[in-house]
Amino acid sequence: MATFTDVATLIPTLGGQLVDGADADLAQASMMLMTDADIVKVLEETAVLAKEVEQIQVAAAGVIAVRSKRERGHSGLSASRGHRSAAAFVQDVTGSTKADANRKVRVGEALFDDSEPDTGGPAPDDEPTREERPAPGPWYQPLRDALGDGRLTATQFDAIRRGLGELPEIDVDEVDADTRAQAKDEARAAWAQAAEQLIDEAAERTVEELWQQARTIRDLLDPEGAEKRFLERFEKRSFRTYRGQDGQKRASLVLDDDGDLFLETVMAAALRPRRGGPRFVDSDEKEQAASLIDDPRTNDQLAYDLIMDVLRAGALADAESVFGTRQAGVRLVQVVDAHGNTAPVTHSEDHLVSMPGAAAAQRMCESGFVPVTLDSCGNPLDVGREQRLFIPKQRIALAIRDGGCRWHGCDRPASYCEAHHIDEWDRDRGRTDIDRGILLCRYHHMTLHHGGWRITRDGTGDFVLHHPSGDEFVLKPRVVLAYTHAQVWPGVGDDPPPRRFRPAVA
Repeated sequence: MATFTDVATLIPTLGGQLVDGADADLAQASMMLMTDADIVKVLEETAVLAKEVEQIQVAAAGVIAVRSKRERGHSGLSASRGHRSAAAFVQDVTGSTKADANRKVRVGEALFDDSEPDTGGPAPDDEPTREERPAPGPWYQPLRDALGDGRLTATQFDAIRRGLGELPEIDVDEVDADTRAQAKDEARAAWAQAAEQLIDEAAERTVEELWQQARTIRDLLDPEGAEKRFLERFEKRSFRTYRGQDGQKRASLVLDDDGDLFLETVMAAALRPRRGGPRFVDSDEKEQAASLIDDPRTNDQLAYDLIMDVLRAGALADAESVFGTRQAGVRLVQVVDAHGNTAPVTHSEDHLVSMPGAAAAQRMCESGFVPVTLDSCGNPLDVGREQRLFIPKQRIALAIRDGGCRWHGCDRPASYCEAHHIDEWDRDRGRTDIDRGILLCRYHHMTLHHGGWRITRDGTGDFVLHHPSGDEFVLKPRVVLAYTHAQVWPGVGDDPPPRRFRPAVA
């Protein structure tokens, strides 16, 4: 087995400061003496090394999975070693969690599987079967290439592939083989194209955001399938209570999409001060927020008490006494073009969860709507008035454009954000206009003001974050919003991909 010093030689910044035979304790002591720049470089070098090791791990997991297929029975590799599955075998050897082992196996299998499920149903007897036609490569080949050359980690690979899912099923009724094959080729090309765009975004996005973006893009490409998946999740909704072995009553809740968003909004409205929500300018709300922060109950206990209060109050609940602020609710955003055509998919203002367009129509019947005019890049055209604070309608427009905190790597939703003036009100005589405002969560808003950072913008171009050291970072919009607003796909052309890849049946 390699010694610690042997491994450290693969990390140049660390290896150069260790003597032969150094152990982990000596390495830790050496790192405590390093400059900030050097310790960051050590972390970056270990990340590169970890990616390379991970590639080998997932490849080995893939081989194990292939050699452990069910048809091999007890002679399969995992079964012969006393494990029920390849994932259980990988978990035992690596000491990882079950979720991590399952992910390694999924990615490993994708590296060796060149087949894709035939989504077109059985072919007529007089047409060539799928086996008789040349088998094209899988749509996720770009993901495999990116994993191989280090542009993706296995976790990012898995998030994008699971988010994009499988190619849509093709309705074969009254459709000839050529039309069906063309539809499959178009779908495969679109999914591969989406994968390539997400690969380009991977370095700038969290894994959770990549998965959500991939899911939204899939829904945009396959709106009929999105509707079906939405209804399937709705059918799975459930609530049940049961008594544990200790005699205490417990509950299990499976949420549909709308219930998920509503419950999250209720929790956010009540617990936002605990979770780092925006500062309160109203003295009464500020006092309530301080009281909540000082409350000795845990967040889970507070959440339970909140749900019980809501259930007790029922339809007559007083918003201020329960939530401490405005009534909680879910806002949905749906794009309508200049001709009045609505997009087939809508998304929530917070968390950017995609839902079928019919959900927006239903919500408008219940709650009405607020129109916000945007340009082709998602920038609001209805700019605000010259006053100190952004008015509510302007904040809605900012939420639609930004989708949440724009700081690199932050996942805070719009309801947790404050509107920052990039032109200071006093220093720069800044205007309270939408194109000069940007959403930042409370933490990053405070970091910007107290850490010497600043944000600039040239016209309606990208927002640029400036570090006190002089480094600059482009604050890119969330990819979900870019696709939703039908922005140009970089490097693809002047139009986004078509929304459906099914042959029309006469």
